[in-house]
Amino acid sequence: MHTAVPESSPSVGETNVRSFGILSTFPPTSCGIATFSAALAAGLIGEGASVDVVRCGPRPEVEDVLVVASLADRTDQRHRRATDALNRNDLVIVQHEYGLYDGADGESVIDLIDSIDAPIMVVAHTVLTEPTANQRRVLEAVCSGAEAIVVMTETAQMRLLAGYDVDGARVIVIPHGAATPLAAPSASQSRVGAPPRLLTWGLLGPGKGIEWAIDALAELSDIDPHPEYVVAGATHPKVRERHGEAYRKMLVARAEIAGVDVTFDDTYRDLISLTELIQSADLVVLPYDSKDQVTSGVLVDAVAAGRPVVSTAFPHAVELLASGAGIVVPQRDPSMLGEAIRAVLTEPGLAASMEAEARRLAPGLAWSAVARRYVELADLVVASRRSVPS
Repeated sequence: MHTAVPESSPSVGETNVRSFGILSTFPPTSCGIATFSAALAAGLIGEGASVDVVRCGPRPEVEDVLVVASLADRTDQRHRRATDALNRNDLVIVQHEYGLYDGADGESVIDLIDSIDAPIMVVAHTVLTEPTANQRRVLEAVCSGAEAIVVMTETAQMRLLAGYDVDGARVIVIPHGAATPLAAPSASQSRVGAPPRLLTWGLLGPGKGIEWAIDALAELSDIDPHPEYVVAGATHPKVRERHGEAYRKMLVARAEIAGVDVTFDDTYRDLISLTELIQSADLVVLPYDSKDQVTSGVLVDAVAAGRPVVSTAFPHAVELLASGAGIVVPQRDPSMLGEAIRAVLTEPGLAASMEAEARRLAPGLAWSAVARRYVELADLVVASRRSVPS
């Protein structure tokens, strides 16, 4: 395929109803890609498509109704069932992340892609600037088996084209969708007189940078009332399996020593309760350590909900917040992080202007809009496949 997806649906002709196979982790598995795939599936169904999911990763006790097959064990019979289920669809969406599949750097997905006859769209969630030789080989092989490669930021697109042997004509940017409702009411209207609330949420583990936010709050003791900091989310299952709750315990001890007001809340939240939590925040803080993160669902949800954001300079934040919905600071720098938080909480009009810009960006982040882009791209891919002489 050598045609980029249009910005909006063509007005001529009737849109075909498509069937999609999705290869991915899936709820109730706790990971960002499972959440992404569930939201994408719901968005595609909302556009009139049908969706079959083939699960990778551990099988839950209760399976989602969309899941038609699983790769939970690597028997030849299960492999055939999975590929047969995917091939029954017009197009297959393969979620790619190195940790999703078996083998070194998830290389088992290469053989699976080779066995799929339907057109394939790969969603590349991670594009490393300095991959190992095998990581580069795996991603290049995955992309070579796809008619289209979706990335979620222009940064990821540039990295992929500059650092990997990939056909640039097949690489398309479609943004990450927002799970939370768009343009939430201003939190300040519902929490008048309460201390400013800072919020970080998501699965916890080393690299989240929560320790730098705690240190930053310790430098804001002169702000009255002193802001409270809510850290919401359970420890990532893989982190808990390997290291228990060591990271969370370190954070609790660090907050006590610093004398700052931090609430650690590992309560499970459905979409409604998560939305209420986000709406209660005066400021979302994303203090991540990574300099490679090209997509962040938490960032997208915060912007879509109209929340001001202070974030470290990971690529997705640099790109999405450039027009003024947030402030970006260096990684692992509590002083700069604290200065940015202070500015949002104390400078007249700054938070309001950030909220307004977030609301301007929000409509393009809605899952309905994002799913429509996938349907449009699927139409192009399927039409291109059919036009190739056999």
